[in-house]
Amino acid sequence: MTGISAWDRKATKGTSAVAVRVLELIASGQASSRAELAAQLGAAASTVSLAVGQLVERGLIAEEGTKASTGGRPRKVLRLGSRDEFAVAADLGGRHARIGVVLPGGGLTDVSTVPFLVADGPEAALSRLADTLEALAEQRGRGGLRGVGLSLPGPVDIASGSVVLPSRMPGWNRFPVTAWLEERFGIPAAVDNDANCMAMGEHTVRLDGRRQTIMVKIGSAIGAGVIVDGRLYRGATGAAGDITHIRIDAAADIPCSCGNTGCLETVASGAALVRIMCEGGADVNSLEDVVQLAIDADPLATRTVRRAGDHLGQVLAANVNFFNPEAVYLGGILSTLEPFVAAVRSRLYESCHPLVTEHLTIERAGLGADAGLVGAGQFALQRALAHALHEVGSGPPGTLAPRPV
Repeated sequence: MTGISAWDRKATKGTSAVAVRVLELIASGQASSRAELAAQLGAAASTVSLAVGQLVERGLIAEEGTKASTGGRPRKVLRLGSRDEFAVAADLGGRHARIGVVLPGGGLTDVSTVPFLVADGPEAALSRLADTLEALAEQRGRGGLRGVGLSLPGPVDIASGSVVLPSRMPGWNRFPVTAWLEERFGIPAAVDNDANCMAMGEHTVRLDGRRQTIMVKIGSAIGAGVIVDGRLYRGATGAAGDITHIRIDAAADIPCSCGNTGCLETVASGAALVRIMCEGGADVNSLEDVVQLAIDADPLATRTVRRAGDHLGQVLAANVNFFNPEAVYLGGILSTLEPFVAAVRSRLYESCHPLVTEHLTIERAGLGADAGLVGAGQFALQRALAHALHEVGSGPPGTLAPRPV
């Protein structure tokens, strides 16, 4: 940016930051007019208009039509620049992956479940998955593909785009997943852990205005994603929401996959439920077997599921009291069982301060099994938009500044 004054640099940097947030809010459906953007950002109308004008000029967003306002002139509607743009995304499990096409604003199409063996290691497993995602993109029109997103069942270091010390992903530790995807596809890619992706996906599609929420994923393992002021909160090192290894008295000295003992995971996760059911004499081989028995009102399964929900609620209560969210969303296969959800809800109301639960919503994720898929796609689209800002940021004074992604 040679030749630009210090004042210009400062102004440009500020405009770039606002522009990024404008894109995020429009992409997630949280704002569709300049007035709504100003209200969400707490920024002056002139600042928002400058950022919007520059984004419109570069085709990143468009203004069209009008919608009614509470007073004054009708407002123009803002949307992302191209209706044809999309991301392909996958939500990875141990044996299968849920894949689909994710549109700006959280739309989802062409969803299917394909084989994916995480135990095969990153190179082999990702190569087969990439072939499937390529075919999905070609089917829709490769020219509109802007990003690739993956929801991963393990801790993710966002800076390096890799999984760190995953207990259920042998051979994946520190493998550069993001870099591998970007080299394979030639476009921006984004990866995050499954709970964060679910939190992002659910937040994207909800229109209730809630900006402080916790998403809890309860499947073979347990995780949580936290939304603060409308944005995903990752913490200092990206580990925010990792409640699965919080110690709980009921777990006593039961060994955990992390190497410690007494973790929540050992008494409330899907893997724990399978173990507990087998110890009780039940003939089960998978979490799906436990869920089916609970659906059929098997006494042991129902009791086991309720206890797991109570244990999870006990850990969540401390977090809910501390964070005071507007909503707790439950996702994952165990969230489909009413005895489990009821036990979580009961424990939270029993253990939290009445002021905390007075307006607290506790419910299943509206997106169900698709929450992680939508979130992974949204992360990919946001990364693609950030790259677009970076590419146009080296122009003359007043243009958008480059932004690291």
